[in-house]
Amino acid sequence: MRIGGAAINQTPIDWENNVANILEAIQEAKNANVEILCLPELCITGYGCEDLFLTDWVSETALEYCFKIAVECTDIVVALGLPIRLNGNTYNCACLIDNGVVQGFTAKQFLANEGVHYETRWFTAWMRNHITTFKYNTITYPIGDVLYNVKGARIGFEICEDAWRVDRVGIRNYEKGATLILNPSASHFAFGKSAIRYDLVIGGSERFNCTYIYANLLGNEAGRMIYDGEVLIAHKGKLVQRNDRLSFKNVNLIYADIDIDSNEVSEIALTHDDLEKEFEFWEATSLGLFDYMRKSRSKGFVLSLSGGADSAACAIMVAEMIRKGLAELGLDAFLKKSGMENAFDLAPLHLISFEEQAKKITSVFLTTAYQSTSNSGEETFTSAKSLADSIGATFYNWSVNDEIESYKSTIESVIGRELSWETDDLALQNIQARGRAPIIWLLTNIKQALLITTSNRSEGDVGYATMDGDTAGGIAPIAGVDKNFIRNWLRWAEKNRKHNGLALVNGLAPTAELRPTEYTQTDERDLMPYEVLARIERKAIKERLSPIEVYSELIKDTLHTKNEYKFWVTKFYKLWSINQWKRERIAPSFHMDDFNIDPRSWYRFPILSGGFKKELNDLNQLT
Repeated sequence: MRIGGAAINQTPIDWENNVANILEAIQEAKNANVEILCLPELCITGYGCEDLFLTDWVSETALEYCFKIAVECTDIVVALGLPIRLNGNTYNCACLIDNGVVQGFTAKQFLANEGVHYETRWFTAWMRNHITTFKYNTITYPIGDVLYNVKGARIGFEICEDAWRVDRVGIRNYEKGATLILNPSASHFAFGKSAIRYDLVIGGSERFNCTYIYANLLGNEAGRMIYDGEVLIAHKGKLVQRNDRLSFKNVNLIYADIDIDSNEVSEIALTHDDLEKEFEFWEATSLGLFDYMRKSRSKGFVLSLSGGADSAACAIMVAEMIRKGLAELGLDAFLKKSGMENAFDLAPLHLISFEEQAKKITSVFLTTAYQSTSNSGEETFTSAKSLADSIGATFYNWSVNDEIESYKSTIESVIGRELSWETDDLALQNIQARGRAPIIWLLTNIKQALLITTSNRSEGDVGYATMDGDTAGGIAPIAGVDKNFIRNWLRWAEKNRKHNGLALVNGLAPTAELRPTEYTQTDERDLMPYEVLARIERKAIKERLSPIEVYSELIKDTLHTKNEYKFWVTKFYKLWSINQWKRERIAPSFHMDDFNIDPRSWYRFPILSGGFKKELNDLNQLT
């Protein structure tokens, strides 16, 4: 039997696009003589509909399209996902269609309600072993914990989270004699997550003595979550087939020929070369940016390029997005899918090399600007320009010093005194960062583009950013990773992605360049070593330890003194607690790591709080 799974790139309630991708996947499968096809979770509506799942009309529309799709499923079995409203509740369901006829709906039993997932807000968990019926167009269909006998197979479902629990649904499927388990998923990307899926899928196929198909959603579906589009086929403990993740294609189909009753099958070699954290970041961010740009119907990106690590990382990501898209889709298809084909004369582009194509396209897709003040240095200008030139980005250079001086003189005339670095240090730093925002926003609007903000997770932790200044923008692609990772990734990109334009960036100490040069300002001098900040962040936010517990963990090494660790832990918690209002205003960012600090997708904290006064006092009483 030839069985398959397909990842598809969907968008919430983009009915025309979603159905077209589903039909394309079905047609590709039929052309390849696939007999059973598994598609991702909630693929008709899109997974990221959020509170729209509580409406009646979304489920009604999805059901209408489900039956329209069924008509196209001749000579093939197809599983596809949609919400079903029943007795005032919404259920996350997989519909099984056999040769154009809907056989029934299996409902999800375990709801994801941790980290980035809030399924219990929208869906009701189905009771195990419970089956009921509902009518559609006078015909009654089973719904619930349903198994199906088709094509000589007994088919059960584990819908995403159903497979991630100790008491997973596959156990009951096995007890009921399932020979084929389908797992339609919307499992968000995170570093290293694919390795866990291998264990669930391959291990599940062995434990349940069955064939197992896993099909994940693909792309930046709704803004913050990226789905890697992983598809896996396993048979009785052996991985038979897998696809390339994080594809720029609308549909990514794989299939395999399996005798579900036999123990014999050819196993593919399982390597984890593509699970290197730096590699995953490159591929996931490339896809995330591409989908965000095209789905928001924007015409490229604008970036304030400071010459430092954060803005350099963002610039490289856009360049890599273009290179990856060109390599996978080809010139014409990439530009068409981006919605930017009319911005180019295609004929000359076809006559030049791949690298030249990438640079030409980057010059239109990415506009950068170095915005100097009197405190800017020649080193950062040279770093910014050489990087922009190396990737082909349009580069502008202007000074905002006159604007800053105008703001300064206006407020001095109002308050009746001169501002000085001795009395107004923070205000004078912030007005420089904030003064850059209006003109870069103006350029962004002219370009009808997306303004990239360069805030990273470490800055978000401690509020080391100027609201409406360097935080201004419509997308924050590095807000989900820490500064220490960004610095390491840039060195990786210089070496492994041949970005020689990063040489100057990687040689500079990170600095905001907001104080006069005689202050020799650096980020780590303002804050703490970035490596230490990353360790504190993980223990405080991901592991949810108290200040004393964090300190106790840190002092297990002797890299720094106990007093230094105590000072840095205290500083972290103080800055964390007073800067929640900034984190509430972070531009949409991508979830990358196993945690993030975006209160709209992972970690919630009160805007107003006691600021850990007792906890920090207890810490500082320690000798």
